[in-house]
Amino acid sequence: MRVTDGQNANGPIDAVQCGDMYTVLLSGGSGKRLWPLSNDLRSKQYIKLLTYENSDQACSMVQRVMRQLDTAGMAQNTVICASAGQVEMLRSQLGNVHIAVEPTRRDTFPAIMLACAYLVSEMKATPNDVVCVLPVDPYTESRYFETLGKLNTVIHTNAQTQIALMGATPTYASTKYGYIVPDGTVHEGLGFDCYGVARFQEKPDEATAQSLLAQNALWNCGVFCFRIGEMLRRCCAYGLEPAYDVLYSHYDCLPKNSFDYEVLEKARHLAVVPFTGLWKDLGTWNTLTDEMHSQTTGLVMMDTQCERTHIINELNIPVVALGVCNLVAVATYDGILIADKEDCAAIKNMIQDVSLQPMYEERRWGTIKTIDISTVDQKATITRKITIFKGMNSSYHFHNKRDEIWTVMRGSAELILEGASMMLQEGSAITIRRGQKHAVRAMEEFEYIEIHVGEEVGDQDINRITFDWGAVPRAQLL
Repeated sequence: MRVTDGQNANGPIDAVQCGDMYTVLLSGGSGKRLWPLSNDLRSKQYIKLLTYENSDQACSMVQRVMRQLDTAGMAQNTVICASAGQVEMLRSQLGNVHIAVEPTRRDTFPAIMLACAYLVSEMKATPNDVVCVLPVDPYTESRYFETLGKLNTVIHTNAQTQIALMGATPTYASTKYGYIVPDGTVHEGLGFDCYGVARFQEKPDEATAQSLLAQNALWNCGVFCFRIGEMLRRCCAYGLEPAYDVLYSHYDCLPKNSFDYEVLEKARHLAVVPFTGLWKDLGTWNTLTDEMHSQTTGLVMMDTQCERTHIINELNIPVVALGVCNLVAVATYDGILIADKEDCAAIKNMIQDVSLQPMYEERRWGTIKTIDISTVDQKATITRKITIFKGMNSSYHFHNKRDEIWTVMRGSAELILEGASMMLQEGSAITIRRGQKHAVRAMEEFEYIEIHVGEEVGDQDINRITFDWGAVPRAQLL
């Protein structure tokens, strides 16, 4: 069967005739398959283990994909959908980008609804504009982003197609990826290959994977394209106005389901465009280590008998490896992983019941390393080493249920405490009582030990007033 309504009087329609296309990057996951390096506040997409395309410069997944979008001329029309706890990290790594903030995590369907509402409310997109949704962690090349433009063309030129998908041409019978199975329909007149979709196949066993290759099935890249209005019309089913502030305030009214379940599996008119080129899902240690820019990170000693082994050490003690093969070892403040690369996919199930406070966090303004947490007689204490980057500042805030004792280790900074400005430097010590409003700004890289003492410690007891240093009230310098 052939579909020819993509043909115009002058021949194949080129993607550039289709106008602007918007892009949504889904970045809300915690990446538990990359534990212990990845946690709820420091997800896998922000860890700098990769390099930019055609470069030796280290970068994170989100930095790499945003650089590629920028090179393709698509970055300005991109919004990143991320959880509230990841906003500071995004600002730190990418600067001033568009972020649709999820108030809570509710899977990919509500995240995409929220991002589409952001495009209309904040970026002035129209319901007839096309949006392409993709994960933040594909390891791929520039031709991948050219293929996004082809999805845009499919939606604009075939009125029946509800959603256009991208499928990577398999290079082997993988059991790690899901598949898109074409139905034999060919969409002609586009100037590139495009097929109808018969069904989806979840990660198969090896025999099924071999059968799927015989059916010309494609690896499912998790990329789909549709008109914004088609998605936002679904708000009516939940009694919600399709505006960003409304969906943000009533986010729990949206079903906590995947986009695949809510939309793709129920759609009748789907099309898929093949992508032939480098594509990997770096969701597990065995796939990520294949693309790491170095075999070791941190204080690691490895003998010459070690083969196909990667070790990441974030601790200040050495890790020594002797005669091991096909191993991944990761030592962080949150835990230690030692695993055969072939068994790494099982990590998510192993730690699903582990619920510990992250011991290392990266923020827009610096880093936090938790040294000790303890509770005695209903009194909690937490000891943290905090680094604030030069020129950066904390929020202006206060605490209701704890006092803080600061001891400066190095650097200098200005502290605003209840309107009074004071300079802190190496050796300074100060106690901040509960209820006292305060903020600190580093004159140079600034490091101090912070001890919390009270009924609640950590981020459970923080009341932020502003991040704008210029808006912090101050009186005299002490």
